[in-house]
Amino acid sequence: MFDTFRKYNKVVMIFLFLLIIPSFVFFGVERYQGMGGDEKVARIQGHDITKPEWDQQHRVETDRIRQQSPNVDPTLLDSDALRYATLERMVRDRVLAAAAVKTNMSVSEDRLARMFAQDAGLAAFRTADGKFDREAFLRATGRTPEQYEASVRADMASQQVLLGVTGTSFAPAALTAATVNAFYDRREIQVARFAPESFASKVTVSDADIEAYYKDHTSQFQAPEQASIEYLVLDLEAAKKNIVANEADLKTYYEQNTARFGTKEERRASHILITAPASMSSGDRAKAKAKAEQLLADVKKAPATFADVARKNSQDPGSAEKGGDLDFVTRCAMVKPFEDAMFALKKGDISDLVETEFGYHIIQLTDIKPAVVPPFEKVRATIENDVRAQQATQEFAKAAEIFTDTVYQQPESLKPAAEKLKLTIQT
Repeated sequence: MFDTFRKYNKVVMIFLFLLIIPSFVFFGVERYQGMGGDEKVARIQGHDITKPEWDQQHRVETDRIRQQSPNVDPTLLDSDALRYATLERMVRDRVLAAAAVKTNMSVSEDRLARMFAQDAGLAAFRTADGKFDREAFLRATGRTPEQYEASVRADMASQQVLLGVTGTSFAPAALTAATVNAFYDRREIQVARFAPESFASKVTVSDADIEAYYKDHTSQFQAPEQASIEYLVLDLEAAKKNIVANEADLKTYYEQNTARFGTKEERRASHILITAPASMSSGDRAKAKAKAEQLLADVKKAPATFADVARKNSQDPGSAEKGGDLDFVTRCAMVKPFEDAMFALKKGDISDLVETEFGYHIIQLTDIKPAVVPPFEKVRATIENDVRAQQATQEFAKAAEIFTDTVYQQPESLKPAAEKLKLTIQT
């Protein structure tokens, strides 16, 4: 088949050209303005492109451009040139599709299946059991899987038409030589330079010439308009400068926010888990609880064996092989029943049986890092800045009102407002 294309590639190009040109001879682009309803804008092989189809395709393409370039000028997207470019692409695609049908181009089911299997985008629409989620695909693409498959099949067939021409073309030796030689040929040239300064001594300029030039080019000698201004800046930082936080406020803030300045208490524990989810039957839950109670009795008798018992019996895959160790955690890191039991223990203690949504736990507290709160003096500067910032928000509104009233009542100078609010006049 490609030998045929190679032999008759000019004939194929003429055939494609003859398909495209008549559509524009009879349905010129000048007619697209003012069209409405289902009026036809082009016809290819007996199939019409209507104005609504054209508008819809243009919307799709402009939406894609907006997603790729959010800052693009909206007027550009609705320009006549861009709308015409959309129509050209639609006509080109229809011509290629018609050529694919005429030349019996097709895509095998095996090739299509391989392409879909390698498409990472389609994998997102497969459920855990391997089924294709039609509803999710329709919501995301606006097309059914069948419509998508037909579109891909048509695109691949059209690509075969293009590849049949472009992929089998060749360049004659004379054309290749002319193109290559354009990069490697060398030329010898001569340059004569005429420097203005070489002729300056031969020119005589009179005062009349200078005055005439000045009058004809006064704009070149005009200095740009300038103004000298004074201004004041009133912002939160300016309002904060006028605030003095008293010691009592600072200490109250420190006491109310100790957790923010220090570190929380951390506890390290090991546990043994016997799983008993809510879905388990009552009989199996009873067996799980009995096993947990027996393990609890064993580790209570010999606390030093806790890690070995956890490795052999714990059903928590994340900690069992580490002897049940959970590392250091703070409050809110575990489910509440587990957390309450762990923070009620003393170092080295073993809890009673603790039931959670996961099953039955036996907890041994192995270490404690107490909460650390830095002394007031160490964080005083931070506290003062926070307190002044909070008060500045309230004071700013008052200062803004004073500022407005002062500059309105005494518009001839900014000095009264600057003195009242302790601001610096800037120029």
